[in-house]
Amino acid sequence: MLLLQYLINFLERDFSSRSNFYEETKDWTIIRESLLSMLLCSRKFSYKNLMKDCPSVLCGLRQLCTGFGNNLTLPEFSEAKSSKVCDTSLVIASLEVVDNTCMSMQKLMTMIMELDVLKNQADKQGCTTRADGFRTPLLEIILDELTYNYEILSPYLQVFNQPKWKLELILQYLSKYTAKQPSVRTRRSSDSTDDPTFGGVLKCLLNGSSLRSLMKKIGAETVQLLLAHAFEAHLALSCKSHSAEGALKSSGDVVDHSLMEICKHMISAFDGLKKVDEKMDILPVGKEALFVATTILSIKS
Repeated sequence: MLLLQYLINFLERDFSSRSNFYEETKDWTIIRESLLSMLLCSRKFSYKNLMKDCPSVLCGLRQLCTGFGNNLTLPEFSEAKSSKVCDTSLVIASLEVVDNTCMSMQKLMTMIMELDVLKNQADKQGCTTRADGFRTPLLEIILDELTYNYEILSPYLQVFNQPKWKLELILQYLSKYTAKQPSVRTRRSSDSTDDPTFGGVLKCLLNGSSLRSLMKKIGAETVQLLLAHAFEAHLALSCKSHSAEGALKSSGDVVDHSLMEICKHMISAFDGLKKVDEKMDILPVGKEALFVATTILSIKS
């Protein structure tokens, strides 16, 4: 684990400095020659197989970390109990190593997703060549893993604490199951546009038929999880925003949504879930999100 942390920190120092330089020059060669890019493009590196394991490994590390914490006891100091003190010290040290490894894993995943964005931009500008190779974006790989391995969905959303990428992941997850706009535009639909933001998704779910269809496809519990964690990520991003009513959007920014509107739509979405399924129990994470949304509305009003 310590070696992994060292490697990821080494890659981060190289990649971050090159990313800053790229923002000034827009020279794709700077990113292409980064250690991270060369590692991922190497034929000796089984990129997709290793990245598919990242969500499970991350959840396993967090579970291990939680297990250490639950079993941690601090005995009273005495010479007779010196061995127990050493055992406790070892547990504390192990806990720190596991926790830091968990953060390093997230750092690696974030770097790769940022690299994917930069490569996509360079590709649109015609700056990439065959030397860059083809690689499935990490976000797509994670999305597939969470879609087909439901057991790790909730643990992963709890442990992954990068709000920008968590929100983007959830929006893409929901977009796979929400109704698409008609391919043939009529006069009635000519003014409608797809809105990939969190506010746009919430507005879509205000439609009872859309919400019912989504619940039928992925279940009410999954809808709760996704909405609650997306709301949490949205708030985390809004705290970093310079504008008090600044709207948070995903990478495909289209429409601004105020925080007040987001909170109202969040409450309405959960009300809609209860209407569709009266026997549904609201999950703890859902209750927390509703409490925060209600509190924000009461403060703003």
